[in-house]
Amino acid sequence: MEEWIQVIDNGGNIDVIYLDVMKAFDQVPKNRLLTKLSSCGIKKNLLQWIDSFLTNRTLTVLVNGCKSGEGMATSGVPQGSVLGPLLFVIYINDLPNELLSAVYMFADDTKMFREMKDNSIRS
Repeated sequence: MEEWIQVIDNGGNIDVIYLDVMKAFDQVPKNRLLTKLSSCGIKKNLLQWIDSFLTNRTLTVLVNGCKSGEGMATSGVPQGSVLGPLLFVIYINDLPNELLSAVYMFADDTKMFREMKDNSIRS
């Protein structure tokens, strides 16, 4: 907010985009995540352990007391675990490198913004 206030106090304008990716934790493709982990220096036994953690997971759905049968989770990282959110953050961590705006991320919530010095950029 301090950056925004400084721009506004100086008479500037800011464009902001908020992203909240629906079911973001469920959308992480396992093979891409493992490739990214490998490129971050995670190798051999630890990489195999994480692969095992993400493989052969089942899920059920409970709605109004009715529980579904088990199904296989084909992608995603477990949200109720300690490791799941960390794996998600590692997966999206390079997002700011691809954008021209300032980026603040917290789990699956992302805020991108930049000062608009030329209104013609907005179109």
